[in-house]
Amino acid sequence: MSNFDDKLAQHISGLDKEKQPERDLWRGIELGIASQQSVSAEEQESSSKVTPRQWMAIAASVCLVTVLWLSAPLAFKPDESRSDSYALIDAMSTQQKQQVNSLLASYESTPALTQDWQEQLKELDDAADVIKAALKDDPDNSALIKMLHHVYQQQIALIERVHAPKWQQI
Repeated sequence: MSNFDDKLAQHISGLDKEKQPERDLWRGIELGIASQQSVSAEEQESSSKVTPRQWMAIAASVCLVTVLWLSAPLAFKPDESRSDSYALIDAMSTQQKQQVNSLLASYESTPALTQDWQEQLKELDDAADVIKAALKDDPDNSALIKMLHHVYQQQIALIERVHAPKWQQI
């Protein structure tokens, strides 16, 4: 042990083992317990009485819940929201078809580097159809929407790689 540790141990051993309070604490404890018991008795008496202000708050809460309950069927129409959500997916699919067709038209005169690229494009198209079928049941599923977007990106990347690879662009 170091010199500091020795001195610290000596100082600790020289301290009193018990610390005595400077005054009698029981008087304060007794007063605290007595006042707490009187406050809790007053709270029990006042809690059993409902004030007019509390009645107003209860009535307002009941009215609010009733209005929300009755207006909820008007605000929530599941069939319309599903069709709106799937309409966005249809728009995304239409845009993808237009983009693929324009890419194919622009690369029409460029020879393809591989022969099986159309089969790969068909497989990606089949995967997109499966994802869209799943999205008909759950049009708000963000994971499926991301998967569909990824498949569409793969289709575009496939067409670009087959017709204009990066090593030819240099």
